[in-house]
Amino acid sequence: MRVAVASDHAGFSLKESIRQEIAALGHTVIDLGTHSVEPVDYPDFAERIGLAVVSGEVDRGVLFCGSGIGASVAANKIPGVRAGNCSDTYSAHQGVEHDAMNVLVLGGRTVGAAVASEMVRAYLGAAYTHEARHEKRLAKVLAIEARYAGAVS
Repeated sequence: MRVAVASDHAGFSLKESIRQEIAALGHTVIDLGTHSVEPVDYPDFAERIGLAVVSGEVDRGVLFCGSGIGASVAANKIPGVRAGNCSDTYSAHQGVEHDAMNVLVLGGRTVGAAVASEMVRAYLGAAYTHEARHEKRLAKVLAIEARYAGAVS
């Protein structure tokens, strides 16, 4: 699987350890930055990863910022991105299985490395179920996205 990783400065350290782990699992990793702890703006990296996912350049993304909140909000502004800020393993795989989540967002200041590792493994190992109830709900989410595409918020 092709997996993009990206972070702001606050998520950089966790991104670096998770990037190496994703590669060790046999996935192709595309690192979209940042490449240091020098302050940068999380929306820039959320946009990079979101565009890589929706363009098909990568299959999934893992995005990091300090809390995960800002990066999640920014990434979800891109039509086609379904980013979830997770803090537990169940949500990391269930978000894929039920909601077709394509970007996992982690807080570099809120999630420990061991838990982050478990979540990334669960996320990358999960597949969307395509069950009728989930298909119906996803169709509703996509309809909301289409209704408000281009709306100013």
